Amino acid sequence: MAWNEPGNKGKDNDPWGSGGGGGRRGDDQGPPDIDELIKNLSKKFNGLFGGKSGGSSGGGGSAGASAGLLGGLVVLAVVVWGAMGFYTVDEAERGVVMRFGELRDEVVMPGLRWNPPLIDEVQKVNISRVNTRSYSNDMLTTDENIVTVSLSVQYIVENPIQYVVRVRDPQSGLDQAVESAIRHVVGGTTMDRVLTQGRADVAAEVRERAQSYMQNYQTGILVTQVNVENAQPPVAVQGAFDDVIRAREDEQRVQNQALAYANRVIPEARGEAQRIIEQANAYRDEVVARAEGEAYRFEQLLTEYQISPQVTRERIYIDSIQEVLRNSSKVLIDVEGGNNMMFLPLDRMMQQAGTGAMGSGFNGLQLNNQQLRELADQVSRELSSQSTTDRSRSQMPARGPR
Repeated sequence: MAWNEPGNKGKDNDPWGSGGGGGRRGDDQGPPDIDELIKNLSKKFNGLFGGKSGGSSGGGGSAGASAGLLGGLVVLAVVVWGAMGFYTVDEAERGVVMRFGELRDEVVMPGLRWNPPLIDEVQKVNISRVNTRSYSNDMLTTDENIVTVSLSVQYIVENPIQYVVRVRDPQSGLDQAVESAIRHVVGGTTMDRVLTQGRADVAAEVRERAQSYMQNYQTGILVTQVNVENAQPPVAVQGAFDDVIRAREDEQRVQNQALAYANRVIPEARGEAQRIIEQANAYRDEVVARAEGEAYRFEQLLTEYQISPQVTRERIYIDSIQEVLRNSSKVLIDVEGGNNMMFLPLDRMMQQAGTGAMGSGFNGLQLNNQQLRELADQVSRELSSQSTTDRSRSQMPARGPR
């Protein structure tokens, strides 16, 4: 039964170690007052740490209470120690465990984990975050020019064990590696290439060289991207450099204009040359064909001439006269009796007809060769009939007077 229940008669010692006195007030078994409780606790702690207890009669009870309190404290310390070992690793993190300063091979994966505290030391490393560091320095190029290069480097932690253990300060190692890579690449490149179209190539070369340094140092860092943000000459020579850039732009513009003019003129000249060549070839073929035809015609004439020379000569003469007089506007008519040849100027006749009284209705009248030939035939027939009439009249006998 409890020490303070009615009927206990003081047979059971109270848990405060007061025995039969101190805490008892007559036959009343009520709880001790606050002063006695504090006094008893002070005695217990003094006895636990080597102090003297308040009386010999309570020595056995004080030793038992001290052992119980010590056990409770030990259990409480163990519970607290075990609770301190729980921790959480995020999805983007990995944990590296050091047991008494010695590296453990396993990597702690994401989730709720436990490691014995004060024995294992866990360092969590974010392997998904993209870190960025910027650099800007004046550097000497291979053509002995100074340029100011500003770039940014992006990297992630690829191997958390190497990142934590292999190098004391991985970021400092990255800074030194990037500085060395930049100076090596820029020092082997001309200023024009760094400032203009070669920026992408410079950035790629810097990334490759910096990553090779990181692998050699075993820092666990992976350089993902290098961006050349700015590259320009020093401020003291910026004006002169701008003048050079404008002169080069003008040079490029003039070259482009010249190329455009050449691309426009050269095809036209080539087309004109090809047209002249084709005309010359056509003229050559025409002349050769005409010469061959004339030669063949003369061969045929020679054959005909050998058969009948007189007829052939007359025919050649007639053809020649016809060819000469074909385009003539004057007509020569052979008239029997009187003049052997009559000249008929049709061109003047038509001109006078156009300007005369009847010319008002025939202004702008033009006759072709066929019409001229018909007109000449008509005049020839009238002249022939008139000459026949005159001849018949001249042959009639004269009648004398009756």
